[in-house]
Amino acid sequence: MPSFRAQLEILALHPGQRPEAVMDTAVAVLGSLHLVEANQLDIAAGIPRITLRFLVDPADWEAESRQATRAALSMRHAVTEVADVGRLRILRRRRGRWEPV
Repeated sequence: MPSFRAQLEILALHPGQRPEAVMDTAVAVLGSLHLVEANQLDIAAGIPRITLRFLVDPADWEAESRQATRAALSMRHAVTEVADVGRLRILRRRRGRWEPV
C-alpha cells in the first residue's frame, strides 16, 4: 500500500487548548480517512512539527497522491481549530526515500 507522511508546523496553541489536542485531532481526522501507522512530534529549527505516516488505498500514482493530499489538507483544517499552523508538507515513500508530493 502506498505510504505517505504529512508534516505540519504548529506555531501556537489556541487559548484553553491542551498540547495533546493537536496530535489527538490530527490522528482522529486522518485516521477516519486512512490507516495511520505512526505519529510523532519533533522540533525543527525551533518550531514544533507533527508528522503522521499513513497509507492510502492502492490506485494509480496520481489518484493515490490526490487521496493523500486531500487527507492531509483535511487534517490541517481540523488542527486549525486548536492551534495556529504553519507549513504543511506531504511526502511519499518511493524506493526507500521520502519525496514531496
